Amino acid sequence: MMHESPIKRRPSRRIYVGDVPIGDGAPIAVQSMTNTETTDVAATVAQINALAAAGADIVRVSVPTMDAAESFKAIKAQSPVPLVTDIHFDYRIALKVAEYGADCLRINPGNIGREDRIRAVVDAARDKNIPIRIGVNGGSLEKDLQEKYGEPTPEALVESAMRHVDILDRLDFQDFKVSVKASDVFLAVDSYRLLAKQIDQPLHLGITEAGGKRSGAVKSSVGLGMLLAEGIGDTLRVSLAADPVEEIKVGFDILKSLRIRSRGINFIACPSCSRQEFDVIATVNELEQRLEDITVPMDVSVIGCVVNGPGEALVAEVGLAGAKNKSGLYIGGERQKLRLDNNDLIDQLERQIRDRVDYVQKHKIDVKEIG
Repeated sequence: MMHESPIKRRPSRRIYVGDVPIGDGAPIAVQSMTNTETTDVAATVAQINALAAAGADIVRVSVPTMDAAESFKAIKAQSPVPLVTDIHFDYRIALKVAEYGADCLRINPGNIGREDRIRAVVDAARDKNIPIRIGVNGGSLEKDLQEKYGEPTPEALVESAMRHVDILDRLDFQDFKVSVKASDVFLAVDSYRLLAKQIDQPLHLGITEAGGKRSGAVKSSVGLGMLLAEGIGDTLRVSLAADPVEEIKVGFDILKSLRIRSRGINFIACPSCSRQEFDVIATVNELEQRLEDITVPMDVSVIGCVVNGPGEALVAEVGLAGAKNKSGLYIGGERQKLRLDNNDLIDQLERQIRDRVDYVQKHKIDVKEIG
């Protein structure tokens, strides 16, 4: 059974990306980015739909050319979720996608150009009621900051961000969020900590270019986890060299682990040992795949023996405690007379979990989705 998170979130302003609230206590939004050619409208829309089905609140789309901007118009018309457009170098692309209905404009201070170009982007955003994301990256700092600091440092990243925060302030534009990403965990974490003390705008979290599916998930979990545990962060993206859908899964897993926000089944499972009465690993792996369609937040414990099985099952919505031949079933923290045959566990347990989900939805039982 889910418990509220002890984390006290950093106060921040409220903005909206499409209809998704960001900041000021709103649920931390999980987002990803398409990796298709934006000019391939069908492939990009298909990937956006897959991300939305996985739970993405927001999707970012790279728009590197005017041809891509024209394609974005068609993509936006078919998207089920708000879209952030990723703009580098050519500010005129930002003006075009603003015209075509972008829900947020991401600009990089390191390459977007002079203040008059930023002013033009701000005017377009204000006219269309579109927020801006100032996206600083340790790998693309302005040349003068590279010369001043010698290498990316928290102070360099934050100085880059604050230059553009100050520009938006002078233009009386407050509808923005900020990110200061780096591929090094400590550099990113210290940059966000420093920035969080200086502004009250929402912060978008990320460890940029984190790595492959496994290493990137670990690096992102460590870095984002440190910040989220301190209450810092209003949106996040887990950057992986993998299927973008995996980014959404890992993002929600991070939030689940901190009890900030939950979506779907949260499995509590033992790593297995010689005491196990059934194949725990195979059971959990199969159930994770079968139950990906469930969005109701729910704790399910799958423990292979009676040492920790009953204790974990008592605090889960559905629990299984391994025993010889037939394992003990717990529903809502209560042991059931029904025992599940160890030779047919997966099908039986899937039915029990789905039945419990239906019961929870029908009776509106509070399983405490936090956020």
